[in-house]
Amino acid sequence: MPFVGFCLLLGAFGIWLVLSSAGHQPPLAGFFGGVVVLVFTAFLLKGFFQVAPNEGQVMQLFGKYAGTVRTEGLRWTNPFFTRRRVSLRVRNFESGKLKVNDSDGNPIEIAAVVVWQVVDTAEAVFQVDDYENFVHIQSESALRQMAQNYPYDAHDDGKPSLRSHGEVINNHLRDEIQARLDKAGVSVIESRISHLAYAQEIAQAMLQRQQASAIVAARGRIVEGAVGMVAMALDSLRQQGVVELDEERKAAMVSNLLVVLCGDRATQPVVNAGTLYGG
Repeated sequence: MPFVGFCLLLGAFGIWLVLSSAGHQPPLAGFFGGVVVLVFTAFLLKGFFQVAPNEGQVMQLFGKYAGTVRTEGLRWTNPFFTRRRVSLRVRNFESGKLKVNDSDGNPIEIAAVVVWQVVDTAEAVFQVDDYENFVHIQSESALRQMAQNYPYDAHDDGKPSLRSHGEVINNHLRDEIQARLDKAGVSVIESRISHLAYAQEIAQAMLQRQQASAIVAARGRIVEGAVGMVAMALDSLRQQGVVELDEERKAAMVSNLLVVLCGDRATQPVVNAGTLYGG
């Protein structure tokens, strides 16, 4: 701001020189001096620029990097400096849906949201041609690389998968992207999977596989419960002395109870009007 006042005073002085000598013929040296002062003042005014919050101005002097101004407000610098505005705000983008193969070789569709910010303006401007395009391309490359290291579904509890271990996957993705963007002066704040699905050509088959796995797991729980109920029934009959069963009849009773308990349809009762051993 003090330099604004200096430029105003210098411009007023130039105008005074021009006006004070304008009536003389031929023009006096003061007239030409005033013109020179006004031209020099206009040249100095070229050095003024504004810096907005969360913004940097990269300075160059004849192609040489001269520094970055980050202090917001009205600033003045050497008029010979060229300036480039670089945003330091937090930005984000969502990648397109990429088709890749997981670690099992299954084709999947995956997309991610990346939150990033420029932290080194010199590297962002001079290390890469277009740092925004660089961020997008390298993020998609890291997403492909990460997706190939994990299966879509977990086959055992010890190994993470894309679908079940979200925090582990997101942290790995962030590290992969950050390793690629360090050279561009960019910091990755957060990255997370925004879309995950099997590719269309195998989606129906994988859905049937998931349904079959769910059915097998459910049947296992049903059988486990049915066996426990049969054991409780036999123990109760023996303790209360309701009926004495030999091994053959126990086997028949166990078979009948398991059919009733494990069947997915309603059973039809058969009434035996004879004795326990037939007839």
